[in-house]
Amino acid sequence: MSIRPFRNINRRKTKVINVGDVKIGGDNPISVQSMTNTLTTDVNATIKQINDIAKEGADIVRVSCPDEESTTALKEIVKHVPIPIVADIHFHYKRAVEAAESGAKCLRINPGNIGDKIKIHEVLSAAKNNDCSVRIGVNAGSLERDILEKYKEPCPEALVESALRNIKILEDQDFFNFKVSVKSSDVFLSIAAYRQLSKAMDYPLHLGITEAGSFVSGSIKSSIGLGSLLMDGIGDTIRVSLSDDPPKEIKVGNEILKSLNLRNRGVKIISCPSCARQAFKVIETVKILEEKLSHIETPVTLSIIGCVVNGPGEAAMTDIGITGGGKGNNMLYLSGVQSSKVLTDDIINKVVLEVEKKVSELQNK
Repeated sequence: MSIRPFRNINRRKTKVINVGDVKIGGDNPISVQSMTNTLTTDVNATIKQINDIAKEGADIVRVSCPDEESTTALKEIVKHVPIPIVADIHFHYKRAVEAAESGAKCLRINPGNIGDKIKIHEVLSAAKNNDCSVRIGVNAGSLERDILEKYKEPCPEALVESALRNIKILEDQDFFNFKVSVKSSDVFLSIAAYRQLSKAMDYPLHLGITEAGSFVSGSIKSSIGLGSLLMDGIGDTIRVSLSDDPPKEIKVGNEILKSLNLRNRGVKIISCPSCARQAFKVIETVKILEEKLSHIETPVTLSIIGCVVNGPGEAAMTDIGITGGGKGNNMLYLSGVQSSKVLTDDIINKVVLEVEKKVSELQNK
């Protein structure tokens, strides 16, 4: 059983590109990505962090490649991780060539920063020869000088002009395997820029609110910014930028997509904030269940409600539900139907057991 969405989002149709075995754009699922914060030259630490990011549900990961030692390290890193790597390149074209040859499946560049046409041609040739796509990454904090002088300050029109300029550089080289981002730390600026750009071209869009901040404030800013665009049907891959551990970016990104019914992965928990009516400790119970069920990838809906006011209604719309009852007798619902009473001390174990049974049932269909 799943909750019927109040509204279906009609996604904007875009071209399809590949980042390794992940397809971006068109009707393909919106992918979620993060970026490592380890030194890329520390191969073991980087491999561990990428695997942690992948375990949380990432589809793609970006790795910084500021020097030759880092691009060389990619050769070993790609052998031990399950998701494709995007190499983060800023100015030196040789780093981009080396990254493509070392196994990166996408290059994050600003073509205008690479240099003359010969250098750009070398980068794009390396990308073509190694089945490597490109992300044009425009950022409000690093706009071209002439564009900044023209508009006096970062604005949606400035970001879009920069993006279109860089798009033309790639198109003039007959290179079309790319996606685009126009990021800012300002939510309104980012939303307006992405909306304008989506009307001006049909390449896939990488969404993000850059430098969004700490876990709480950054999650809120990202949810508002990315959520607004996604509800408009704009966006093909997302990155939540937090001043926190990279796996947390994936967790928040997946929750944004799940809340909009754009991704179904893992256990979706509906729970009350708790109040004086609660028959058991809802907040503590949900925290424990989130941890114990975090490994599950199969979509399952679960409601944890502390009383009988809203509990039965929520349970009717989820695969599994618990509604608080008097004297420690709580009601278990399966597929919206009352099943059995559960003592408060048994809630955790009973819910975990029923979720695992539901997953097995779904996987064997």
